[in-house]
Amino acid sequence: MVIDLAFIWAGIIAFAVLAYVILDGFDLGVGILFPFFPHKHDRDVMMNSVAPVWDGNETWLVLGGGGLMAVFPLAYATILPALYAPIIAMLLGLIFRGVAFEYRWRTKRAEYLWNWAFAGGSMLAAFAQGVALGALVQGIPVVDRAYAGGWWDWLTPFSLATGLALVIGYALLGATWLVMKTAGELAEKARVLSLRLAIATIAAMGVFSLWTPFLEPLYLARWFGYPTMIFSIIVPLLVLGCLYLLFTGLRNERDTQPFLASLGLFVLGYAGIGISFYPYIVPTSLTIWEAAAPDESLAFLLVGAVVLVPIILIYTGYAYWVFRGKVNPEEGYH
Repeated sequence: MVIDLAFIWAGIIAFAVLAYVILDGFDLGVGILFPFFPHKHDRDVMMNSVAPVWDGNETWLVLGGGGLMAVFPLAYATILPALYAPIIAMLLGLIFRGVAFEYRWRTKRAEYLWNWAFAGGSMLAAFAQGVALGALVQGIPVVDRAYAGGWWDWLTPFSLATGLALVIGYALLGATWLVMKTAGELAEKARVLSLRLAIATIAAMGVFSLWTPFLEPLYLARWFGYPTMIFSIIVPLLVLGCLYLLFTGLRNERDTQPFLASLGLFVLGYAGIGISFYPYIVPTSLTIWEAAAPDESLAFLLVGAVVLVPIILIYTGYAYWVFRGKVNPEEGYH
């Protein structure tokens, strides 16, 4: 039996990226929502709700990016030059946000600056991630195993639209997280925002479901050709199911349900992207096997992944378990 190491590693990288999106997405969403909660007390509670877990969530970004470089070096060397600008913008946003997390609590006179750094860094990081995703989905030209496009190829109406859509989606995750983790007036305001953001998120998903297939003939064939067309029917039905759970959870005050339903929307959207261009890791240019490192390297690195990934999952799960339940506004975590 031949073990397809490139396929296994593609699954690990895909899982790491999805874990980052759904875990770091909600705390970026909390930052995006900062301007909608002008009172200091509310902002303190919002930051305290994510303080125990936000930096651990970014472990998955390191695993995804570092794994891509080690395991699919050709894809890394192709994608990075194509997306330098949005990736640098994302990192700057994450830096401002991380610094604001620490400094906001240590100053009164300049607190408003760190509030803006936290909100602005979160918005910039989310928008840049969406732009990078859109640029990747629309295709990266490769000639002789090297990026063959220009500096501004990533900047298109599609990539800008995906950037805006991801900001809205992360805001939905943040709002449903606040519904789950807070109480009182703050939670009620988050409940109202969750409803509006859910409608906006579903609208964005509908737009991109109609737009994406016409970017590349491959996508059109995947979405409307047999047997992958089956997923094109199942996924929208599951999306409607998640939307129903989200709305009923908000209406009946089942505070955990809307957050889990929002995560479900992201998982389904991610699955839709995977269906569109698998087995390409650089859409329409490089497959996972063409971009993979030698099997000897993949096997050696897999040993480390088999040890490290379960450890990361265990300590991440433990952190969420320890800090489960509503945030106490009088105590906080910080």
